[in-house]
Amino acid sequence: MASRGDFTVTVRTTEVVAAVVPLQEHWLPLSNLDLLLPPLDVGVFFCYQKPINGGGGKCWTFASMVSALKKGMAQTLISYYPLAGEVVNNFLGEPELLCNNRGVEFIEAFANVELRELNLYNPDETVEGKLVPKKKHGVLSVQATELKCGGMVVGCTFDHRICDAYSANQFFISWVEAAQSKPISLLPSFRRSLLNPRRPGSYHPSIDGMYVPISELPPPDLDDSDHLISRIYYVIAENLCNLQSLAVDGCVNKKRTKLESFSGFLWKMLAECADAGKRTCKMGIVVDGRTRLSNRDDNNGGRAKLMAAYFGNVLSVPVAEKRGDELIEKPFSWVVDAVHECLECSATKEHFLDLIDWVEAHRPISAVVKVYCNKSDDGPAFVMSSGQWFPVSKVDFGWGKPIFGSYHFPWGGKCGYVMPMPGPRGNGDWVVYMHLFKGQLDFIENRAGHVFRPFSFDFIF
Repeated sequence: MASRGDFTVTVRTTEVVAAVVPLQEHWLPLSNLDLLLPPLDVGVFFCYQKPINGGGGKCWTFASMVSALKKGMAQTLISYYPLAGEVVNNFLGEPELLCNNRGVEFIEAFANVELRELNLYNPDETVEGKLVPKKKHGVLSVQATELKCGGMVVGCTFDHRICDAYSANQFFISWVEAAQSKPISLLPSFRRSLLNPRRPGSYHPSIDGMYVPISELPPPDLDDSDHLISRIYYVIAENLCNLQSLAVDGCVNKKRTKLESFSGFLWKMLAECADAGKRTCKMGIVVDGRTRLSNRDDNNGGRAKLMAAYFGNVLSVPVAEKRGDELIEKPFSWVVDAVHECLECSATKEHFLDLIDWVEAHRPISAVVKVYCNKSDDGPAFVMSSGQWFPVSKVDFGWGKPIFGSYHFPWGGKCGYVMPMPGPRGNGDWVVYMHLFKGQLDFIENRAGHVFRPFSFDFIF
């Protein structure tokens, strides 16, 4: 069946879903790590086939599925009350959360396309503005779209300043549990004191090379001749294992992860694509700090449990920088070693404590990760995230597991973004969302089309 992007989406109803139990209005400050995020919205969507009715005495229709989603949402927002609030700047100009239970915008829509026809290889055409809602107010928006075949797509848009992917995944699991009338297995924690700065504060000078105050940024890049586009690829487990094997270059005692190997492979290719020469090629890698901060004055694992439940942003983006000619000429294992060294330096408790203190020293001036501010005449730059904990196989609201799910993060600027996620089959394959320049994506497909296969539902059905 041919893929399509030329379909229309008709909005049927729009309403607001609030917590079923009224909450007292109050303010919740953002943590220092939240303050490192600019106002960016992150999308995510799940695709469901038409339910097979008859089992368990439940006959699912689009109306009953939407009802389950709304009831589950209203229940989940009792515990996840910040998602029903709104972000407001305080007198210092810093964002804070007003927890006022204004609710979550919930859209019901219909798309005149079948699930198998969706061209998810090109999410700019099929997902952006169609299946993932544009958030107009608040922290979270949800859209449930009925498809012509009886299937459904559930799309969500979050304010990234309020939660990272770990927290969003935590919310999805809780929403599923509430929709099935089950108790929430992991209640979220909003205990900001877990990320308090030290007194007195201090930080390593290397943090200055990773983040920059907004006030010190150069003028915005006015060259709009090229822009980033999004694509979704399917990468089979065998290719990932081959990259991992090549990364150790025959050294028995050397270990490199699939993410490190994949990152190095992409970094090397983007340098070749740009023919970067002596220009610097940058790669940022998103690191979650929850496990790193868990051993800070831990008491019988109590802090580890609190950090595991912590809802917010606990991220750092260390940046590896190498000259383009080095990345091109050096062996692949050398490139992956550079990725590993970058991660090793930042995947520590001290690094995250330094980062918290760095933000404190610069407040109330906003800051942003330097690699995001790449300019047109710079060498190529991208950020590699990790969605390996994306719970696509667990987001079953009662009518079956999604057959596909992905994040959607067209964040703009001149810096690319890549997020690998587990494939829906659970066999080690990856689904990879990539937001890069068209020339870079064309080069990757031509040079490594055996690895980066344009996604289609043929990989699933």
